Amino acid sequence: MDLNHINESRIDKVFKVFVYMCLTCALLIVLYPLIYIMSASISNPTAVNSGQMWLFPKDITFEGYRVIFNNDSIWRGYMMTIFYTAFGTLINLAVTIPAAYALARRDFYGRSFFMIMFVITMFIDGGLIPTYLVVRNLGMIDTIWAMVLPNAAALWNIIIARVFFQSTIPRGLEEAAIIDGASNFKLFVKIILPLSAPIIAVMALFYGVGHWNGYFNAMIYLSDRSLYPLQLVLREILVLQEMSSNNMNMTGEMAQFLHSQQQLSAIIKYGVMIVSSLPIIIAYPFLQRYFVKGVMIGSLKG
Repeated sequence: MDLNHINESRIDKVFKVFVYMCLTCALLIVLYPLIYIMSASISNPTAVNSGQMWLFPKDITFEGYRVIFNNDSIWRGYMMTIFYTAFGTLINLAVTIPAAYALARRDFYGRSFFMIMFVITMFIDGGLIPTYLVVRNLGMIDTIWAMVLPNAAALWNIIIARVFFQSTIPRGLEEAAIIDGASNFKLFVKIILPLSAPIIAVMALFYGVGHWNGYFNAMIYLSDRSLYPLQLVLREILVLQEMSSNNMNMTGEMAQFLHSQQQLSAIIKYGVMIVSSLPIIIAYPFLQRYFVKGVMIGSLKG
């Protein structure tokens, strides 16, 4: 039977039209902000601020991108964000994958106790001030360690990886390796890790996106501008523009200075958004299947 030639009832056709309309609306809702930001990044800031530009570029200018590419703080923030993402993700994987595998082993004595202790942290949080005091007492303020160690592992990701090991790695494979004389370390390195490429990719993606978009830890623990990630640099640009907007009633040289600063921040604000989001936008189509796989892990068995 050819499924493409199945006769559809009138209700089915109406429902299909309704589905396509909903999908089209969702596409427009998602697509409009992207087009607006891209257009605003190459438009005259006066046209953007006055509302004359609402979709397509107006009075095209690439001055904003010229300022971005010549701004040392933006490029330094870009490099620091790449470093935090790469180094932080490696630390996350080094903690998450072994912890999840240990909790998935049925012969691991006390795994229920440790799992309960881990789960308790999901409901009881020490709070920002105690966490800050711990980071300060460890001497990590104004260091790269403050960006990667406080969030070295996420319990939810450990649970996802644990479910993967329990539902994917055959218990008989582990027993066979132990009978052949393999130690636990050799078993983990030589057998478990090669079979865990999907979950490693999923965890790397989850952690990597989190590091790339993260700014809160930098705002709390860093005062050295040379260590700022790109997101914090972008935040300063946005704050500068809002400060300038709130002082438009001033007169004299100060008003002229603030107005020029507002124009400058308006020019580069949208450009920095594009530059900071471009790597994720480019990589996402190739990594989308890992997002789906991360959601589906543990939902099906067989």
